[in-house]
Amino acid sequence: MTEKPSDVFQRAMSPEDYQRLMAIRNYRLHQFVADAIQLCEPERVIVCDDSEQAVALTRRMALENKEERPLAIEGHTVHFDGPEDQGRDREVTKYLVPKEDHLSPALRQIEREEGLAEVRGLLRGSMRGRTMIVRFMSLGPTNSVFSIPCVECTDSWYVSHSLNLLYRRGYEQFKQLGEQAQFFATLHSAGKLDERMTSAEPDKKRIYIDYRTDTVYSVNTQYAGNTVGLKKLALRLTIRRADREGWLAEHMFLMGVYGPAGRKTYFAGAFPSACGKTSTAMLPGETILGDDIAYLRAIDGQCRAANAEAGIFGIIQNVNAKDDPAIWDVLTKPGEVIFSNVLVKDGRPYWLGMGCPIPDEGENFTGHWYKGKKDAQGNEIPPAHKNARYAVALPALANCDPELDNPDGILLGGIMYGGRDAYGYVPVQQGFDWNHGIIAYGASLETETTYAILGQEGLPEINLMSIQDFVSIPLGKYIQNNLDFGQKVRKPPLVFGVNYFLRDKQTGQFVNAVRDKHVWVKWMELRVHDDVGAIPAPTGWIPKYEDLVPLFRQVLGKEYPIEDYRRQFTIRVPENLAKLDRVEHFHRTQVPDAPPVLFEVLHAQRQRLQKARELFGDYIGPEKFLESCWLEYIGMR
Repeated sequence: MTEKPSDVFQRAMSPEDYQRLMAIRNYRLHQFVADAIQLCEPERVIVCDDSEQAVALTRRMALENKEERPLAIEGHTVHFDGPEDQGRDREVTKYLVPKEDHLSPALRQIEREEGLAEVRGLLRGSMRGRTMIVRFMSLGPTNSVFSIPCVECTDSWYVSHSLNLLYRRGYEQFKQLGEQAQFFATLHSAGKLDERMTSAEPDKKRIYIDYRTDTVYSVNTQYAGNTVGLKKLALRLTIRRADREGWLAEHMFLMGVYGPAGRKTYFAGAFPSACGKTSTAMLPGETILGDDIAYLRAIDGQCRAANAEAGIFGIIQNVNAKDDPAIWDVLTKPGEVIFSNVLVKDGRPYWLGMGCPIPDEGENFTGHWYKGKKDAQGNEIPPAHKNARYAVALPALANCDPELDNPDGILLGGIMYGGRDAYGYVPVQQGFDWNHGIIAYGASLETETTYAILGQEGLPEINLMSIQDFVSIPLGKYIQNNLDFGQKVRKPPLVFGVNYFLRDKQTGQFVNAVRDKHVWVKWMELRVHDDVGAIPAPTGWIPKYEDLVPLFRQVLGKEYPIEDYRRQFTIRVPENLAKLDRVEHFHRTQVPDAPPVLFEVLHAQRQRLQKARELFGDYIGPEKFLESCWLEYIGMR
């Protein structure tokens, strides 16, 4: 850049905006914003601080610019993305990798200089005639060891409005830190827009992450997962920082679970999208700290965690009054909520699985919609997209945990990993130790592709730690970092595997009901405090029947037949051995730097399964693992 940043700012900004930006004494920040202005050529630039006036402006402009529309309930708005912009786009989300560097082959990447030339070429002149909004936010609580300052330049008022709801304001923190602010930066343009104010050139969509400069570039897309740079895009950058500094950045919710005598125990949970993550984090009667991204640090020998975010960008499909009362309350009463890609009729939003009749016509992400409408390929278009979303600030929820903004984070008691495993793992089990849990449940997490990812649904895949798409360091190193973290704290969190999607092999029906997950979570809380025992199955500790019976009564008000217990907790040896084959194949072919201990733990699990088969057969009821022959084999008698 030949021009001084201050000269660029003075031409593009009002005196007030110029003063707000120059009040932050950070040369790299000034360079980034000036480069964004020169590259994208906006008509004007607005610099937002932490004031309520700035927040109100971005909310108002999202409506005036018609990127959002008001709904019947006060404070509710709706935004539509284009038909080909309805989820995270794996194919065009890539790391910019310098020639001398390398990432795991499982990660999408492009040579850095080639990728920069491409994405900057698409951004060039993309904001002509528009306003660039400069936003300052914080990942993690402000003024905390968990804090990461962030700046985003965008031409989308919808994106800016989403930032209001999802993150903590960070302008004052930037001012305080000055040159010490080591920040993440995002440059986004929605690109050419159609008459509905949606990105009109999805074939030119690009989301590139330059980890050398901690910068995200996003163009020709509006879907928040591709454009709100502080979400999964910044997670990729955070993982690299955590790797350098010795902590963990995880794709996890954080929740508080109540135990006996009002005790509260905090849990984290990693689930791929549409696998029960938000519904677990939002269980009625418990508290929520976050539903998506958590930072874990070893502080004074304790594992402490904080939510990177301050709001929820949640999948709305199947949210209903019975199963999700806390979210339902927020979505149906006055307050600030952004709905996206739902059906709208007479100012009211409708979505799939909401538990009430849906109109036969209205407006959705394709424009005017009517029952039976088909797309260009002849497929019937649903009234709302399966990946339709809502954005809401966490404090709007009645069950928001009071420790949300605690700069010291919270003490973590347990971690759960959950995916979609139709015929393998039982609904809940506990790792034998930290390494076993991290490897057998985290690094072995198997699921199916869902509608939150563009492409074909229902394909089985390994999604280690539910973070595979976002890992920006070698996958083996990421696994090793998790294993090493357990050695940094005096009492590591217990590690659990959960699977809400186990099916009966004969009928194909799920073996547990939707709300049963609450019982599994309550059992985990008791295990953290060693209040109940467990059965040593080949794949981990599983619950005893006598401990689940009172939990079903207390939590769900229903009886728990022994037949249900056996169907749910029978160990299916052939399916588990096949699962091990898939997991080992993945790590041997896709993770060339996988730590040797990973294969040792998997081999030990294979041996336990084979011995169990030798003793009891292919399908083994849970009580069998209390017999003396099994306990002698595993050294417990």
